[in-house]
Amino acid sequence: MSSHPKPRSERGWIWNLLAALILPVMGLLARFSFIDGQKLPKQGAFVLSPNHYSEIDPIIMGIAVWKLGRVPRFMAKASLWKVPVLGWLLTKSGQIPVQRAGSTRENDPMAAARTLVENDLAVIIYPEGSLTREPDLWPMRGKTGAVRMALQAGIPLIPAAHWGTQAILPRYGKRVSIWPPRKPVSVIIGDPVDLSKYEGRPLDAQVLNEATADLMAAIAQLLGRLRGETPPAELWDPSKNNQSETGRF
Repeated sequence: MSSHPKPRSERGWIWNLLAALILPVMGLLARFSFIDGQKLPKQGAFVLSPNHYSEIDPIIMGIAVWKLGRVPRFMAKASLWKVPVLGWLLTKSGQIPVQRAGSTRENDPMAAARTLVENDLAVIIYPEGSLTREPDLWPMRGKTGAVRMALQAGIPLIPAAHWGTQAILPRYGKRVSIWPPRKPVSVIIGDPVDLSKYEGRPLDAQVLNEATADLMAAIAQLLGRLRGETPPAELWDPSKNNQSETGRF
């Protein structure tokens, strides 16, 4: 567990319990290394947007954020709150329900997230929305939720990338690989995306799509640094490759 003090508003027995349960297990599976970890704000609200290519990514990034001194919150499907025990845990840990359909103002995930923002908390949003469809695990075209959140709340939007998770659980893999133990996982934190040119403009499709393209380009460049490769010049677009954007493929 990180020696960085957690902000008082983020402390809670549930997080200490989760850390005690998860960190030892994941410590057997992954050996973390961080690049530019100091760029993750030690206080204040922000949106952190990483790449996404394995079902275990939220655990990896949650641990990374914890080790860097903050407590992570995620946006998750509201239906998960109906699962016994899991729903209680999600509520106690302050996760954010996302209504896929039929949402009301009270259920608006952005309204819920703004409540966390008012408490100076960190929110992790995967801009791709699902595991990338790109054949070589580069980021694909993003959705606009992370950008909308940052612009509406007026908080930093921080890109991030990680690499190595696929050795623990491949994309849509069915088994976690436990041998060899402590596989290297690298995490890099980027500079906040410059959203100044979008501030004060209507949050229409053009603005949101342009800002999201900036975000995804930043994530791809960070991943390229981790992989020692040049990312594709154009983001993968599932619709142009006869792929659905949700579910297995």
